[in-house]
Amino acid sequence: MTTRWDNFWKDGWERTRERHIAWWRGEGMVLHVMAPRGGTAYDADAQAPFYYLMSGLDADAAFDGPDALAAHWLDAVPRARRAARYLADIYFGGEAFPYFDTHTGPGSLATYLGATPEFAPDTVWFWPARTALSASTPLRFDPANPWFLRQKALLEAGMDVSAGRFLVSMPDLVENIDTLAALRDTQVFMLDLVERPDFVKAKVAEINQVYFAAFDAFFDIIKDPWGGNAFSAFHIWGPGKTAKVQCDAAAMISPAMFAEFVAPGLTEQCAWLDYAIYHLDGTHALPHLDTLLHINALDAIEWTPQVGQPQGGDPAWYAMYCRILDAGKSVQAINVQPAEVVPLLDAVGPKGMFVTVTAATEAEARALEEAVEAYHQA
Repeated sequence: MTTRWDNFWKDGWERTRERHIAWWRGEGMVLHVMAPRGGTAYDADAQAPFYYLMSGLDADAAFDGPDALAAHWLDAVPRARRAARYLADIYFGGEAFPYFDTHTGPGSLATYLGATPEFAPDTVWFWPARTALSASTPLRFDPANPWFLRQKALLEAGMDVSAGRFLVSMPDLVENIDTLAALRDTQVFMLDLVERPDFVKAKVAEINQVYFAAFDAFFDIIKDPWGGNAFSAFHIWGPGKTAKVQCDAAAMISPAMFAEFVAPGLTEQCAWLDYAIYHLDGTHALPHLDTLLHINALDAIEWTPQVGQPQGGDPAWYAMYCRILDAGKSVQAINVQPAEVVPLLDAVGPKGMFVTVTAATEAEARALEEAVEAYHQA
């Protein structure tokens, strides 16, 4: 199928692309603001998050057993069509843009290597591989793996249903020791770090190769006319191979272990990608920030404060944002309230800042766009 892109659901898409590119370079900013289209008000406490709707998942659906849940996630055409219906009702303000979030759980790469998914209405859990991983038998990418094929079908259906109206995203594969922990069981994996360090390093290197192969296969399907892709987590786009990278297991290890076990594979991954943003997840991950800032191929850092902490627009994080910017990395601040955006930009400057906001109404989103536009002109 040849996709036409003359009916893309984003006004000013060329300017949006230019501003994303400038942000990756630390030379400009991105405002990502979404709201219900028209006069409907959005109640974040009562309604499904927009990223959930963009996935084509129905928050109000009833499920009769695990097979129905799996079908809700994996039946490709119905899910893509639901996403299209939801996307049509969202106002994408600033540099936000419509895309079908194709993830089948954060960390689906593990299922291509033997982990088993368990589907829930709003997430996917991954059970360890049923067979033990062997030090002598490398992990390899299998293009016939059934979970890989289900994901591939979802991307293909998304492209067909989109017909150029919205992008289809790269799924949230996850990588590095997070994938190994999913395959081994986290508690077992923590012992591996101490008792089998060479095994861990070898498996992380193998996981990288599987990640590259899976990413390439998916990129061949979703690559857009501008040479890039959207990624299913954190609303990012770049004019090349673009991804969020992470290591949530870093919350349980020391900076020395992070430097030894995580940084080498992460560095290789960032160098392979054209545009990479690191998901810094919670205050327990902050001790690793120094190591991240010294990975030259890493372009940007996203900050997710955990529940109970001030969220992304709070002044508590201004100094950290400045530290990241001063190191030559771009920043993504998430869950910023509309009233927090201008004070944040005044405090840290607009260059290199990507700010994500959910507005209650389209009118509120448009007012925020107008308030922020002056920073693009400065």
